[in-house]
Amino acid sequence: MFKQISIHSVRVLDQDAALDFYVGKLGFEVASDVDMGFMRWLTIALPGDPGRAILLEVPGPPALSPEVATQVRDLVTKGAMGVAAILTTNDCRKTYETLKARGVEFTEEPVVQPYGIDCALRDPFGNHIRITQLAEQPREVDEGDIARWGGSPRND
Repeated sequence: MFKQISIHSVRVLDQDAALDFYVGKLGFEVASDVDMGFMRWLTIALPGDPGRAILLEVPGPPALSPEVATQVRDLVTKGAMGVAAILTTNDCRKTYETLKARGVEFTEEPVVQPYGIDCALRDPFGNHIRITQLAEQPREVDEGDIARWGGSPRND
């Protein structure tokens, strides 16, 4: 049936500002930049993963009515769209320091998690992005993790 995810979208409010952030600061490359008349088809990809792209999509026609586009833009700026992407790295702390030196603002510094080490940031529009260094051997989630995440244990 399916063999891969080739494109997923991240809602942005300004595609040029998105290029500055995703390409200029995070290190993505432009995969396509096409003026389709009614919209700009702008995709980016990681240099090591050109077969998987992110469409930097401005909420609006033809996919959304002007009214719904306004609501979506409001949700994006509030950070209410959930995680836009989880990027993996071999060294989370080094990546954090490199990106911080480039002016990227983080919402979480690197933290040891059951699945590895990760940190979090928001793009200039409010989208959540996590950067993860996967553990060689993930461990079970414990009560300390749940407390740190601000949750409470499930009673299944």
